[in-house]
Amino acid sequence: MLARVEDRICSKVSCQREAVATLTFDYEGRMAALGPLGADNDPHAHDLCAEHTERMSVPTGWAVLKHESLRD
Repeated sequence: MLARVEDRICSKVSCQREAVATLTFDYEGRMAALGPLGADNDPHAHDLCAEHTERMSVPTGWAVLKHESLRD
């Protein structure tokens, strides 16, 4: 059963805030993609709250693709 969007919380340990964005990785391409909260609760994606979305970082040399709605 899929979780309802409003029931999803941040994937960060000990964070209980509501998730607002979904982070996915392409390890081979050394790229991270950050977009609006995905429709499905994908086990290979990481849901993040607003605070952790703002503070998200990736390893040196990686590219970050941000959805237009999440750009500064």
